[in-house]
Amino acid sequence: MRRAVDFFLLGTLFTITFTKLRWGVGPADVRIAELFAVGFVVAFVVMRVLAGDWRFPRTVQVLAAFFLLFLLVYLIGYFNLSTAASRDLYAKGMVTFAIHFTFLLGAVSYLARRSEPFFWRAVKWFCAGLAVNACYGFLALAYAEATGGGDLDAYVIEPITGEAPGLQLFGVTGGLNIYRTNGLTLDPNHLGIMLIVPLLVLLPLYLRLPRGSRLRVPLTVLLGALFLVELATLSRSAFLGLGVGLIVLAIPYGRMFFSARLLVPLGALVGVLAVVVAQRSGFFESILRVRTNLESSSTQTHFELYDLLGPVLRDTPLFGLGKNTFAAYYEFLTGKSNWGPHSYYLSVLTESGLVGAVLVAAYLVYVFQRLGAARRIGQALSASGDSGAVLLRALAWGLTAALAGTMAANVFYLTMQMYYFTGLVALAFAVPLLLARRARPAPPAPT
Repeated sequence: MRRAVDFFLLGTLFTITFTKLRWGVGPADVRIAELFAVGFVVAFVVMRVLAGDWRFPRTVQVLAAFFLLFLLVYLIGYFNLSTAASRDLYAKGMVTFAIHFTFLLGAVSYLARRSEPFFWRAVKWFCAGLAVNACYGFLALAYAEATGGGDLDAYVIEPITGEAPGLQLFGVTGGLNIYRTNGLTLDPNHLGIMLIVPLLVLLPLYLRLPRGSRLRVPLTVLLGALFLVELATLSRSAFLGLGVGLIVLAIPYGRMFFSARLLVPLGALVGVLAVVVAQRSGFFESILRVRTNLESSSTQTHFELYDLLGPVLRDTPLFGLGKNTFAAYYEFLTGKSNWGPHSYYLSVLTESGLVGAVLVAAYLVYVFQRLGAARRIGQALSASGDSGAVLLRALAWGLTAALAGTMAANVFYLTMQMYYFTGLVALAFAVPLLLARRARPAPPAPT
């Protein structure tokens, strides 16, 4: 049974950003990661029933309390629904919420019980899935450029799902198409914001690797490749999040930012980019000009959406419109039945009101508090000569930076309610539990 639980957990973490791999089941979409997650939850519960063991770490107990509180807020919001369309969207949102949070409870509990090597396997599979997503995004972009607009999704994704979402055509300059890669996600901004997670998580691990580590070269190549794909998304929100995350990492690792370990590969990467840009300088100048224009219609749309907050807080201030119902209430304005609020914070305030916003704030504070505990325990263990704790502390800093960067990026985008964010916080909650276990004194040997 443990092998089945391992398989479904690692499978979930690996596919958690593959949002193009989805199938329509009635009015809803079922994603591959959600199939793995349901499999994990079922296998985990069966294993615990067979073992007769219902002990859970205190962290999981607190998370269960958050789950019940979120559920209560969303159920109260149900009474603000007024149309069939809003009730359908509400039902889909509640099912997604239930799957995500039950997966979180099971994943944290399971990781806390497993060995430290298995936890690192989970981190590797999570980052590997993001790397595969980025790799596919690069291949799709290269194929479109080489074929004058060819769609790789038509050959890879459509045979599996029946759909070929394709790349986003951003515009045309000098007779050349400008594409934004979205990888295995549905939007280039989603991919860009997701990619700040492996960039910020792996960077401190790379900086703290011991001399002669076999992982240095692979991580150097991986970080460089991820950053290139990040650039190809042309996502300003992702760049904002990456900048905020790097500021966080500068607190413990600022000096190491100027070490040869980082500056040499960074210089090589800048050199490659300079050669590419020099060959098509006009093309890239046009892109830079457009993406730095804060007066564009796309930019103004993001700001104008915040104007919709006032009427909601006036009419339903405490519990909002109802979970996942923004699109139904504002279809008359947007003209689209699937138009989201394009901001996580706008989504929280409009769909769950002030009470939901306070609850979300408390939840995020708790995530940061647990990561803070991990950093403190890791620092104490490192000071005592525990070399293994060095990388766990670096991981805790990386997860802190990734969380801060994701929150910044979500001012104008909506990825914190996506499934990958559940995987991120699951790892964040598990790190302090592993470090606390490492800090416990070994039991005395039998006499």
